[in-house]
Amino acid sequence: MKEKVQEAIDRIRPMLQADGGDVELVEVREDGVVKVRLQGACAGCPMSQMTLRNGIERVLKQAIPEVKSVEPA
Repeated sequence: MKEKVQEAIDRIRPMLQADGGDVELVEVREDGVVKVRLQGACAGCPMSQMTLRNGIERVLKQAIPEVKSVEPA
């Protein structure tokens, strides 16, 4: 499943990079929790939680039904 998650993150990455940010996959747990680290402009952005939930988590859940949630690392 980690490979699928990484592929989905790679599809999201250009949108984040366009705004000066990035995302790093840290861990994919057996229980479907994905841990990521926001980087660059995303790391200190007040909208980072919205990016995490409405962007990254939504895309990952649509692409990989086994993903239950996305949390910051």
